[in-house]
Amino acid sequence: MVANLALGCAVLAVTVVIHTFGLIALTEIMRWIVEWFRLHRHAFGRTVAMLVTVLGLFALHGLEIWTWAAAYLWTGALPDLEMALYFSTATFSTLGYGDVILDHQWRLFGSLEGINGFLLIGWSTAYLVAAATRLGPFRVGEHF
Repeated sequence: MVANLALGCAVLAVTVVIHTFGLIALTEIMRWIVEWFRLHRHAFGRTVAMLVTVLGLFALHGLEIWTWAAAYLWTGALPDLEMALYFSTATFSTLGYGDVILDHQWRLFGSLEGINGFLLIGWSTAYLVAAATRLGPFRVGEHF
């Protein structure tokens, strides 16, 4: 059980690092897009920046889901890539259909992904709201 917990925490830590550096990169990309459009006098630069931000967040979550799926395959907790990706997506999103379940020995490992996904999706939501009010098309006082 301790090894299971340690491995889950290691994968969780990797996804947090991915998310941290991904958000730093998205912030720089968003700032660059807004500035480029401002220099070229296009009014829809903020909307493009928000679209890039949403797609970037989606890509980050995809990478994090693939990281968990790879861990399921590497440990032998799930037998093939399709099942590992499906299970990981359902677990990361906290949807948890329950049609694919882990063996008893991997249940704690799988539950850590649900907690991880919940936190990272929440973090992304907070980031998106902050980006929308700071650099995006929504301004505090105008829309809120």
